[in-house]
Amino acid sequence: MTHEVPQPVPPTEPELAGVRNFRDVGGLPTADGRSVRYGRLFRSGHLAHATAEDTAFLTSLDLHTVFDFRNAADQKLDGLDVELTGVRNVNIPLTDPADGTEFWKMVRDGDLNQLRSILGDGKGVARMSASYRSIILDRTAEHRRVLHALAEESLPALMHCAAGKDRAGLSIAVSLLAVGVEREAIEADYLKSNDPHRRYQVRRSDPTPGATSPEVMELLAPLFDARAEYLATAFTTMEETWGTVDRYLTDGLGLTDETRERLRSRLVDDI
Repeated sequence: MTHEVPQPVPPTEPELAGVRNFRDVGGLPTADGRSVRYGRLFRSGHLAHATAEDTAFLTSLDLHTVFDFRNAADQKLDGLDVELTGVRNVNIPLTDPADGTEFWKMVRDGDLNQLRSILGDGKGVARMSASYRSIILDRTAEHRRVLHALAEESLPALMHCAAGKDRAGLSIAVSLLAVGVEREAIEADYLKSNDPHRRYQVRRSDPTPGATSPEVMELLAPLFDARAEYLATAFTTMEETWGTVDRYLTDGLGLTDETRERLRSRLVDDI
């Protein structure tokens, strides 16, 4: 399979029926006045429910690699990704921001009092922020693997988790930091996961109106929102632990200047 350098024009974003939160991160600006190439790096929710039309579109992207950051429990719940001809599928499980079978069972089945006990009084927000911090601190080997793969042979690539918001969102953010994308641009792309047509649907087993009352939905919101404070926690963790974002990339992820330059040459437009 050949992987041609795409034209430097923004593509029309498709409306995929079975894949949520899909987008090309091309066009994001870098600190040196360049921008990420279109058609090189994509993000989405899982591909398990992709329709035939979705699959045809994804195939047309000429992807080299799909990175799936879901764990075994996610894959059991939603299913494995659809097969894309000629595409390498790489599963790199990352910490689930709301990990735990019992926790998710309460999210799906718990009554209002249970949800108040596990998510009320800021507990949902705290759980998400702590999980973002944990991914940065504890998943350096996984992020190192992804960045080195992108530098060598894995583009065009698509990164996804379940909703395409947290684990994929952080992996995309780390990749964009490595090629010098402005932090504000990374945040703006991250927050697009809140768009109504992109959002992961809240799953509740009880179909009655009370199960999705305004209070229930407010309690669940921290788990299903993309919030700037979560991403800020990740950036702050890098700086508190390694001193600077650059040192996180070099010391934490083992990126050499040569590897970062290869990444830039593959992902960023020439001046």
